[in-house]
Amino acid sequence: MHSFTPEDLLLLAYNETSTTQAMALEDALRADWTLNEEYQAMCATKQQLDTLGFAPRKKALDFIFDYAERSVRELSTEV
Repeated sequence: MHSFTPEDLLLLAYNETSTTQAMALEDALRADWTLNEEYQAMCATKQQLDTLGFAPRKKALDFIFDYAERSVRELSTEV
């Protein structure tokens, strides 16, 4: 029997596992009620997070764009 980590469950929740790993995880979820509960809680949390609308502040975006512009200017003057 495999020992799966919370990271393995997270990869499954985001469909970032190989087919073989997904099948092994799904088998383990059917066999281990505790693991299944942990996975279901993780999926519920993921679903809640997916409904939230996150956006960076304008000030943060301005800082990033200013930094990128300065970097491009510095690179173009070095050539």
